[in-house]
Amino acid sequence: MSKRIFVTATNTNIGKTYASKLLIQAFSALGLRVGVYKPIETGVTDFPSDGKELFETASLYNPALQSLSLNDIVPLQFALPSAPFVANGGRNIDLSTFDTPLEKIEALCDIVIIEGAGGLMVPIDGESMMIDLPRYFNAATLLVTHCNLGCINDTLLSTKTLEDASIPFIIGFNCRAEDHSFETTSLPYLNHRFKSIYRIDNEIDTIAKALLDTISS
Repeated sequence: MSKRIFVTATNTNIGKTYASKLLIQAFSALGLRVGVYKPIETGVTDFPSDGKELFETASLYNPALQSLSLNDIVPLQFALPSAPFVANGGRNIDLSTFDTPLEKIEALCDIVIIEGAGGLMVPIDGESMMIDLPRYFNAATLLVTHCNLGCINDTLLSTKTLEDASIPFIIGFNCRAEDHSFETTSLPYLNHRFKSIYRIDNEIDTIAKALLDTISS
């Protein structure tokens, strides 16, 4: 079995795919063959856009992945841009259906980046939430959070959820150009609360190594 990294976020549109693509580059630079997997994508029209971005980026660094199809990378696709529970009409989703596609990907890589949908408490079906995926896959987790006002609350809620579930994780802050107030309104407390503050845009190599250390520990 390859090493597994689950990428989640404090909400939707926070930067999971952006962070995952940077991780592909960072792990590849460390000499690892990287695979990607997005078990569920909603809001799909012609094709799963997030999964396609991941697949195309990973294939550049690991050409062996080109033997797979986009449907291998994103096995469950739904048209409605909503939580999977809603997009799938409340029907049950057996998590074991994710095993075979993942096995195909893992046969071609040393490490696989598994991207979730939305945040940790997004319902997959009536029984499972998105947080159940890193537990099911036995994956270390990268929590992607934002840098605008409110990031303290959002980050603490998600880290508390991960801690309560005993899931090992690293936090990455996705600071955007418009996040002018982060240094003055949020960073002072975050520096007080956390041992390390990693920014995805310029510390992705450090994040990648920290995730590998988390897996090894």
